Amino acid sequence: MDAERVEELKGIVHYCKQNPSALHTPSLAFFKNFLQSLGARVPTSGKSGKESEDISDEGIVESDIELETSEVVEPDNDPPQKMGDPSAEVIEKNQEAAQLSKAKAMEAVADGKFNEAIDYLTEAIMLNPKSAILYANRASIFVKLKKPSAAIRDADAALQINPDSAKGYKSRGMARAMLGLWEEAARDLRVASNLDFDEDIDLMLKKVEPNAKKIEEHRRKYERLRKEKELRKIELEKKRHQDAEAASVLKDGEIIGIHSANELKVILSAASKSSRLTIIYFTATWCGPCRHISPVYSSLAGKYPKVVFLKVDIDEVMDAADEWNISSVPCFFLVKNGREIDKVVGADKNSLEQKIGQHA
Repeated sequence: MDAERVEELKGIVHYCKQNPSALHTPSLAFFKNFLQSLGARVPTSGKSGKESEDISDEGIVESDIELETSEVVEPDNDPPQKMGDPSAEVIEKNQEAAQLSKAKAMEAVADGKFNEAIDYLTEAIMLNPKSAILYANRASIFVKLKKPSAAIRDADAALQINPDSAKGYKSRGMARAMLGLWEEAARDLRVASNLDFDEDIDLMLKKVEPNAKKIEEHRRKYERLRKEKELRKIELEKKRHQDAEAASVLKDGEIIGIHSANELKVILSAASKSSRLTIIYFTATWCGPCRHISPVYSSLAGKYPKVVFLKVDIDEVMDAADEWNISSVPCFFLVKNGREIDKVVGADKNSLEQKIGQHA
C-alpha cells in the first residue's frame, strides 16, 4: 500500500477515535463490520451529552417574593350562607319587611353584634333577593368576622345584580386582600375607589398595592425570561436544522472532491451556514509537490473533523480555478462565513497545519 493510502487510512482511524458514532454511518459500515470480525467492541451510536443538550432542560426557578402577609388569614370553610333567588318576584310587603330586617342588622353592627347582624341580613335577603345592597352589606360584615370566602360569595352576588356596586367591589377587594390575592384585591379596590371613594378603601389600597406591584414585576421578569428561553430554543432548532443540512453535504473527517464550480458553491454555502472553516485545495494530477502534500492533507482532515476539506483538480474544474485566480498549485484557501481569511501557496505542510490550527 502506497504512503498516500496509508495516510488516508490513518486519518479515518483518527476520525473514528474522535467520533465513535461515525462507525454507525452507512459509509463506514464496511469498517465497522471489519472491526467486529476481529472481535472489537464498537460503541453504541449515542450522541454525546453536549450534542444532545436541549435548552428545554434549563428550568427557570422562580425566586420567592418578599410580601407583607401579616394580615392574611386562612380561607373560611363554613357551609355557604343562604342565598336568595334573584329571579323571584318580590312583593311590596316583602320589600318593607326586608328593610326592617336591614335596619335591625345595622343596629346590631353598631353594637358590635356581627353574627346577629348576619342573621338579620340573611332574613332580609330571603325576603328581597334582588337587592344588591343587602348582599354587599352582609359581605362587609363577613369581612369584619374575617370570613373572606363568605364575603366574596356575597360580593359576587351583589355585583351580579348591580355591576356598579361600590360596596360590592370594596368588600370583595378587602376579602381578597385577607386571602393574599393581592392583584385581584387591588383591581377591586381601585374600581371601588373610582365609584365611591372613602378613606377605608384608600388605606387598604396603600397596604395592597405594594404587594400587587411586586407580583406584577415578578411576573414580567419571568415572562421575559421565558420568552428569552423560547427564542434560544428557536435559535437552537434553527442551528440544528442548518447543521443537518450541512451534514447532508459535508463529510466530517473526509476530503470532499469537487467536480464542478456549482458544487463548490453549494459546499461553501453549507459550510458558511454552520460557520465551519473550509479549506479549498487546488491541485493537479501532473503536480509533483501536490503528490507530496496530499497525504498530509488527508491526515489533517482526520485530525480536524469539524473543518471542511475540499479538493479541486484545476484541469477538471477550470471554471473554479479561473474564479479563484489560480496561477500555481498546490494552493490552499482558508474560507469562513463565505470569505477568504487566509491562504497557503506551495507544499508547505508546516504553514498549512499552523494556519488550520489557528483558524479552526
